[in-house]
Amino acid sequence: MRGCSRAACPAPAAATLTYDYSDSMMVVGPLSPQRDPHGLDLCRAHADRMNAPVGWQLLRLADTSEVGFET
Repeated sequence: MRGCSRAACPAPAAATLTYDYSDSMMVVGPLSPQRDPHGLDLCRAHADRMNAPVGWQLLRLADTSEVGFET
């Protein structure tokens, strides 16, 4: 079981966050099968609270019932 990448968070990972710098986009999707060296594994709470920086878009690709996103 992989843990959340956020500092001092003991929760298990439930989603993977990746970045597309050329399109100024962040993507939160289902937990990747293997650790992505260019992404961050996040617990449900941190994935739910993720916000994109000013000028960026945040795209959520996860099945909300699967990883606990609020609709």
